[in-house]
Amino acid sequence: MKLLSFRYGGEQLFGPKVKREEAVWDVIAIQEELGGAAPFPRRLIDGVGGGMEFVEQIRKLVSMAESSDRAGEFKHSFDEIEWTAPIPRTPKNVICIGKNYADHATEMGAERPPEKLVVFTKSPLAIAADEEELPVHAGVTENYDYEGELAVIIGKGGRHIKKALAFDHIFGYSIANDLTAREVQAAHQQFFLGKSLDKSCPMGPYIVTKDEIPDPQKLSLVTKVNDEVRQNGHTGNMIFPVDELIAQVSTYVTLEPGDVILTGTPAGVGKGMKPPKFLKAGDTVKVSIEGIGTLSNTFA
Repeated sequence: MKLLSFRYGGEQLFGPKVKREEAVWDVIAIQEELGGAAPFPRRLIDGVGGGMEFVEQIRKLVSMAESSDRAGEFKHSFDEIEWTAPIPRTPKNVICIGKNYADHATEMGAERPPEKLVVFTKSPLAIAADEEELPVHAGVTENYDYEGELAVIIGKGGRHIKKALAFDHIFGYSIANDLTAREVQAAHQQFFLGKSLDKSCPMGPYIVTKDEIPDPQKLSLVTKVNDEVRQNGHTGNMIFPVDELIAQVSTYVTLEPGDVILTGTPAGVGKGMKPPKFLKAGDTVKVSIEGIGTLSNTFA
């Protein structure tokens, strides 16, 4: 199931993409009109902790709408909505994994791939939406760079999660672009400032529930800048796969429903090119991941 968050009529809503249509089901409206008194979350982040039971609730609501004579009332065309990130604000900072692809570690100057996790975070205020116009932050950086990444959305929280049980704690997957001010990143011992400029973490367009992606290490990842392919990677090349990331991070940090882990980026970032190619106003970046879709943003 592809789930999205959006604004319509002044309300923050969510729902699944309508199959074979460029539209979304308004599951909150369905629940209020057809679903009876059963409790139902009003925000996607409030439902992800319910895991596949929450997904089944959504399926039942969509089935009610489809079998009624009012199905059209509960759909909104993509042209009618304002997209937001699927999780517009995470419970804590966005958790990010650095140098998790050997080829990217090399292009960034590392002599060898890291033997332990490289972990940093981005402010929740960095989160932005698919198709949202983003600032290039010309007054702060001249070296603004892209990093296309697979994002993991935590459903069931926990601490000291065993690797063998890690997938039980995943709700689904999305796409992120870990935008980075390279000279700010280099100037500080910690990456937070260079990674947390406003709107430097676009995510979306969807969360795809984990039942549709049985193995997150079998996905192609392509990043284009103005239709030029810059990154052409594969999640199977991660140094630390998704289950290991969850196990290791949760050894130190309690994970909560709605937390997002960015899993690292493959080679092809602007800094790694010769000469480097950084983002400028007017550029469009598209990050595509197999089975999820394409995250697209233009810079101003």
